[in-house]
Amino acid sequence: MSFQNTLAYAQAQDQADPLRTFRDQFHIPQQNGQDTVYLCGNSLGLQPKAARAAVEAEMTKWAELGVEGHFTGDSPWFTYHATLAAPTARVVGAKPEEVVVMNQLTVNLHLMLVSFYRPQGPRYKILTEAGAFPSDQYALESQVKFHGFDPEDAIIEVAPRAGEHTLRTEDILRTIQENADSLALVMMGGINYYTGQVFDMAAITQAAHAAGAVCGFDLAHAAGNVVLHLHDWDVDFAVWCTYKYLNSGPGGTSGVFVHERHAQNPDLPRFAGWWGHDQSVRFQMKKGFIPMPGAEGWQLSNSQILPMAVHKASLELFDQAGMDNLRAKSEQLTAYLEFLINGLQQPKEALEVITPAEPSARGCQLSLLVHQNGRQLFDTLMANGFILDWREPNVIRVAPTPLYNTFEDVYRFGQFLAAHFQR
Repeated sequence: MSFQNTLAYAQAQDQADPLRTFRDQFHIPQQNGQDTVYLCGNSLGLQPKAARAAVEAEMTKWAELGVEGHFTGDSPWFTYHATLAAPTARVVGAKPEEVVVMNQLTVNLHLMLVSFYRPQGPRYKILTEAGAFPSDQYALESQVKFHGFDPEDAIIEVAPRAGEHTLRTEDILRTIQENADSLALVMMGGINYYTGQVFDMAAITQAAHAAGAVCGFDLAHAAGNVVLHLHDWDVDFAVWCTYKYLNSGPGGTSGVFVHERHAQNPDLPRFAGWWGHDQSVRFQMKKGFIPMPGAEGWQLSNSQILPMAVHKASLELFDQAGMDNLRAKSEQLTAYLEFLINGLQQPKEALEVITPAEPSARGCQLSLLVHQNGRQLFDTLMANGFILDWREPNVIRVAPTPLYNTFEDVYRFGQFLAAHFQR
């Protein structure tokens, strides 16, 4: 695609964008009475305008029906989570029975590790990426300690080569193969939060299985961002949050994927809870856990109806837009952002994009490594209506999100950067 660094070009692209009307479905934060340029969907997605009405509907039901809201009215709370299964499956490339919305991300990660990190004899190690999001690091560390292992020995971290910022797929696959006799689990982020690198989940899963290990992913930065095929890739399990690209509110609910070969196995060890028990006999209150078939069998407690109502409103937008369409626009927006940044012609010693250049190896985030006065630049951008994300020690994460960002947003950001570096 041939880009142009002009306002007229950006506006023409927006006018031709088949997804342009979705921006109107979101509240855009204001600064001095003007729309901000919100490029922070990788940290917290914007509020769908339908979210308030969705929550109000459940509040009204609670007010009018009380406890009977569990069993009467539209979308009874008893089965509310089930209404999210099909649209969730479409976002992550799964069968509806392989997904469930529940809890929050790290809780779900621990639940998955209970079932899928099963060290036996010499096979006790976990492979992950160096620099994983802290929640993943802490979860893995505490899980191996729980089983009596030293994290320094039991956790293998794959790091970029010297002088590089991202991982090479061949290095990940080689490390899996080299540790095939001791690996119990490969657990990585689908996208690294810091660099924005998308990992080859299909190849990693295949290599893990060839080594005799289980494979799972934290998709916090991938769900709703890139096209996923969890079932077809043969991934064993995955978890994700819904408050980033899935726009479901701060601290919103989480999603889980369990491949059907595991999800239909009632004998798989798990931490059990009442809501995961066979719903046909749940209210008999008897001993003896009988898991629901599918991913629903990992549920613990009653559904979080109010957060789920927000999530349902957001998933309806994803169904209307379609992940393939969103991904196509995302690639164009991110490539335009890259074009504008490259046009600054800054030396690497001043400004460096550490996100891969290959579209297949990145989502809609570019991580800008600012070597001098990075925090000052970030603060200046924020003060001028550009909402971005800072990560220590010197990275500004920029995420043009296809549901609500525009080419003009990206152009305005590029113009501001140009003015900054021309001083």
